[in-house]
Amino acid sequence: MGKVLTKDLRPGMKVNADVFNDEGKMIVPSQTVLTDNIITRLEFHSVIMVEIEGEGFTDADIKALKKNKETHVESYFTLVRSTPAFKEYKKEFDAASNQFKSKCNAIVSENAPIDTDNMLEMVAGLMVKAKAGTSFYDMLHSMRDYDDESYAHSINVALITNVFCKWLKMGDAETNLATLCGLLHDIGKMKVPYNILRKTGKLTDAERQAVQRHTIEGFNILEGQDIDSHIKNAALMHHERYDGTGYPLGIKGTQIDPYARLVAIADVYDAITSPRVYRAALCPFTAIEIFEEEGLQKYDIHYVMTFLQNVVYTYIQHPVRLSDGRTANIVEANPNAYSKPLVQIGDEFLDMRDHRELHIVEIL
Repeated sequence: MGKVLTKDLRPGMKVNADVFNDEGKMIVPSQTVLTDNIITRLEFHSVIMVEIEGEGFTDADIKALKKNKETHVESYFTLVRSTPAFKEYKKEFDAASNQFKSKCNAIVSENAPIDTDNMLEMVAGLMVKAKAGTSFYDMLHSMRDYDDESYAHSINVALITNVFCKWLKMGDAETNLATLCGLLHDIGKMKVPYNILRKTGKLTDAERQAVQRHTIEGFNILEGQDIDSHIKNAALMHHERYDGTGYPLGIKGTQIDPYARLVAIADVYDAITSPRVYRAALCPFTAIEIFEEEGLQKYDIHYVMTFLQNVVYTYIQHPVRLSDGRTANIVEANPNAYSKPLVQIGDEFLDMRDHRELHIVEIL
């Protein structure tokens, strides 16, 4: 089958060559049969392509995987989607996405000036709808099956960044600036041909460079605009990593724009918790666990720990399903292991730090 883009991998495919991250560390050995968690970890490490053995999946296989995803039961978020508040939010989100797409097209094709006030009003309207009767993260995780994924992702990153800034106790001006950074961080992808972004076969060297250049293209699109330099830097640097393993510049630590460091975390979190053709959106605690196991050194430690802590606090007193099938209530966060909180099962309290084999797999 040759090389396949990571976003097009499917569980059951077999890796035909060792996969290494940017640091040269092997993260998946040859002959490994892929699972959804392994695919998510490849995405987390920004692995673009993987050498796959055999012929891959047929159209019938893909349809079966889609059906499996659609019949997956997500009790809590299914309930959220049935509420009038969510229906209003979705209506607002659809309108915002269409508006944002139109603005991005004008910016890229006509060099239209960026009206930052108008863009912030659009995000503010979504924040108001998101907080109507439920939490923002409930809305975010319920709004996962969306056709125009590139624009929806950018809006989600803007919304996540907006909430993230409040957790960091940043002022209104800083929060607005960070929100714009999140909204425009991926604008460079509009310069990557769609057939390359969706190509499932082996990429040529030129095609691979085109995919990797979306950060530089984004900076170039924004460079001549009368907007804050942090917005331009976020487009350029949101794939840089605190330990120097990112791209396109390979810079590290405080060399990375602070707003790009914020957007990087929101960007990865949204990517991990978004659905794929073969599965429903992953549980927020799966994302937290991946950050803890493989990502803390890659991000500004103050930013990432604040983010993980507050995501967990969102679900205190929520019922969840554990990997062994039991239902539990989250009672308290563990600061040194946010993916392993203290939970209550019936009359028993269980500290998940003492049970590393257990994982939270679903919010109920």
